[in-house]
Amino acid sequence: MGKQRTRHRWFSGTAAAVFGLLAAGAGPYRAQATVYTLPSRDATVVGEDQTVETVYEDTLYDLARKLSLGSEELIRVNPGVDPWIPGAGKKLVVPGRHILPPGPHEGIVVNLPEHRLYFYPKPKRGAPLEVITYPVSIGKMDWRTPLGLTHVIAKQKNPVWYPPESVRKEHAEAGDPLPPSVPSGPDNPLGLFAMRLAAGNGTYLIHGTNNPIAVGLAVTHGCIRMYPDDVAALFPLIPVGTAVRLINEPIKVAWVDGELLLEAHPPVDAEGQSFEPDIDQFAEMLRTAVRDTTVAIHWDYAREVLQKADGVIATVALEADDPNAPAAPSPTAEPRSAEPAASGAPIGR
Repeated sequence: MGKQRTRHRWFSGTAAAVFGLLAAGAGPYRAQATVYTLPSRDATVVGEDQTVETVYEDTLYDLARKLSLGSEELIRVNPGVDPWIPGAGKKLVVPGRHILPPGPHEGIVVNLPEHRLYFYPKPKRGAPLEVITYPVSIGKMDWRTPLGLTHVIAKQKNPVWYPPESVRKEHAEAGDPLPPSVPSGPDNPLGLFAMRLAAGNGTYLIHGTNNPIAVGLAVTHGCIRMYPDDVAALFPLIPVGTAVRLINEPIKVAWVDGELLLEAHPPVDAEGQSFEPDIDQFAEMLRTAVRDTTVAIHWDYAREVLQKADGVIATVALEADDPNAPAAPSPTAEPRSAEPAASGAPIGR
């Protein structure tokens, strides 16, 4: 962390996380595991967004790896910045605040639209619950990353890659034939650590990579790909049998201190491809989250947050103080113009 602070000036907030530089030879840009201590089992939001200022040798790809982000995750929230040559003195938004995925806080959870993995270590007696989160890559095109509950069935250091026939065919058609097996080493796309899942008859893995720049993209053959130093840190923490939930939740919401928080990511289909957000679907999800709570919602702003889908958490509603206040309008109603904050104006993000 000391090295990072000498290279960049930080402008906003102290992270609500413990950052630990990981080993495993990441060179000058080592990814940072982000460990959050949860105040309770029903905690819903962790972390803080921050701002950094670049120096002349930075690229957004290097910074993403160093800041525990996928490359697209950092690029998306900093539009107009050249990812390869941002230049010195650019102030970048670092999206470090996350609404935890729905469901139990246990095992591994991978949210595909978010391109992020969450791991809940089993707490020791009397110790608080923690969550560790990492950016990941997911499947592309017809190489599906399966959804649902599965578990780790095997672990392997220095894995040998045996390309499936379908993958070898794809490479052959592209003029890049593959051998029947690729030994451990710099040419092995599995990296140095792999954890095999029960899903798909054991054909899916959580593994490292020899192409770190692609972490955070839909570029794998269905597997979950991690930065080399991230998987090196996670590997010893995961016993065989650990539950793994693979979910597709582009929209996450949480009530915190009377505010309705919304976090939206580009939706993905079963093949891992992004598509345009469905505003009506979002409105229905928001109405479900609100339930019978009396709130002041700014629907224009909520729709804007979904359309941007940049992963930055926004406050889109406030719980009304007056229990006799009128209920929020239907999500299918026409958007209202901006009004004072008490009536549902944008709260900020």
